[in-house]
Amino acid sequence: MHTQSTRPQNIDSVPADYSGKPDVITLITNPQTPILTGEVVNKLCKSLKTDGINWLAENIACDIKIKQGHEIKSAVLTELLQGELEHQPIDIVVQNTQTRRKKALIADMDSTMIEQECFDELAAMAGMKDRGAMITKQAMNGEIEFEASLRQRMELLRDLDVGIIDQVLKERITYTPGGKILVSTMKQNGAWCALVSGGFTAFTSHIAAKLDFDENHANILIIKDGKLTGKVAEPILGRQAKVERLNKIAAVKSLNTNDFIAVGDGANDLGMIKIAGSGVALHAKPAVAEQANIRIDHGDLTALLYIQGYKSSEFST
Repeated sequence: MHTQSTRPQNIDSVPADYSGKPDVITLITNPQTPILTGEVVNKLCKSLKTDGINWLAENIACDIKIKQGHEIKSAVLTELLQGELEHQPIDIVVQNTQTRRKKALIADMDSTMIEQECFDELAAMAGMKDRGAMITKQAMNGEIEFEASLRQRMELLRDLDVGIIDQVLKERITYTPGGKILVSTMKQNGAWCALVSGGFTAFTSHIAAKLDFDENHANILIIKDGKLTGKVAEPILGRQAKVERLNKIAAVKSLNTNDFIAVGDGANDLGMIKIAGSGVALHAKPAVAEQANIRIDHGDLTALLYIQGYKSSEFST
């Protein structure tokens, strides 16, 4: 049976009991497909109570200022905008400008700062690609506990030659577009950048150095006689450990959780995504994206800079 949607059809029809004080809408698209034209933005503004447009990058990202005194929950406004944009590949972030610029970045590695899952690449080298990828997918979707899944997956790598790690790094790992610019720009503006992964230090140490992160944390592979033992050092760095690392950085740097922007794609990232001032689900698994306050489905990692109000002219390479 067809059920008619009860969501507001336009800004003026939003019920009075909706509250919140977002004052800016940031629209972002992928730099490789710059479809955010002035025509698209101006058409959108005609149906909104807006107070001006500020372009962050021509045809890629812009801020639309919301008129003062018009309050509406971010989630409701985002849904309205998605309808107005007719589901074009444009990301929508509704927030408050006073708290958008962050002092720290905490980022996941696999499928976030890099485009692969390191474990899956190792499993492929061991001839266990399909089996390993299936367990990884279940863990990232939150279908099985991360710690248990890692122990299960590690057994597939037993007796794999440790030299395979360098081979994977050289031949199979590619960086997510915008990552270097994200870290460099934030550091240039005084932010602290941490790479925190449920993967392995054998990879994070290399990736962190390449991207110039200030620190990196991950699980430690146990190696014996030049081969992987199929074990990692305990305790395993999982969802709670990422939260604890964020809190530790906050304590050491005299920050609060609102000073952080966190980014990840899997269920084990949800803890840090939920407590950070700006928690971003980047091209995330559906179960993760629906729980995050900010989701980037189309843009690359420079989207995290536009979220903070940086203009492309302010990017550092």
